[in-house]
Amino acid sequence: MPELPEVETTRRGIAPHIERRKVTGVDIRQPSLRWPIPDTLTDTILGRQLLDIQRRGKYLLLRFGNGNLLIHLGMSGSLRIVKPEEPPRFHDHVDIAFGNTILRYYDPRRFGCMLWVEGDPLAHSLLAHLGPEPLSEAFTAEYLFKRSRKRTAPIKQFLMDSKTVVGVGNIYANEALYLSGIKPIRKAGTVTRKQYELLVDNIRFVLQRSIEQGGTTLRDFVGSDGQPGYFKQQLMVYGRGTLPCKQCGKALKEIRMNNRTTVYCVDCQR
Repeated sequence: MPELPEVETTRRGIAPHIERRKVTGVDIRQPSLRWPIPDTLTDTILGRQLLDIQRRGKYLLLRFGNGNLLIHLGMSGSLRIVKPEEPPRFHDHVDIAFGNTILRYYDPRRFGCMLWVEGDPLAHSLLAHLGPEPLSEAFTAEYLFKRSRKRTAPIKQFLMDSKTVVGVGNIYANEALYLSGIKPIRKAGTVTRKQYELLVDNIRFVLQRSIEQGGTTLRDFVGSDGQPGYFKQQLMVYGRGTLPCKQCGKALKEIRMNNRTTVYCVDCQR
């Protein structure tokens, strides 16, 4: 699934091509996504100027004067900038034209969404419950420390809860915990304030580094230019179960937590 860095990479990739431009056409070839695309979407945005593109967690918000187009890429979706003469592929479900520039939505599994939201989009049921952005000033060690008191859930599970903080997906939780020397199975309530300070810094570090390098290469994810990201080449633990730890040389341990792959070093992480 595209995570926060992949979604931010997409936002940054498409924004310069379509922001402040008017919608000149909409072609919905497959409206049946996770939820049906509204029948009125074409009439709602045709001729409207796209003011800007924002991101909240893993959601993109295309902001128009009369409302917002809320997009989630689901398990395998992507947005690309293409020319009108480029023919759509089998799973290219939606084209939004801005003159001779096309924003094309691709989603083989159709688990993403494209919804119209009027009023405050942050009050929408999909966004209202979300915790702070990990790259914002609201995400602090003190916040995590206070929220984690008496929590018995594993620290990795605690970090991946979108009510705690948005966008710290499986890959990035593994990496940040390794860099912080914290075992992912450790109870969140036992992590100290000082350890949370280090963890917050490392969460920001791995996310920012991934954004700068175009996201993490996953099986389905590509950026707005159709190219995969390159952060995977620098992963310390994720995808390296049983391989030597890059710090101590001992074999990394791989387990399943909440049906997700978790990799850590039994010696370097406490």
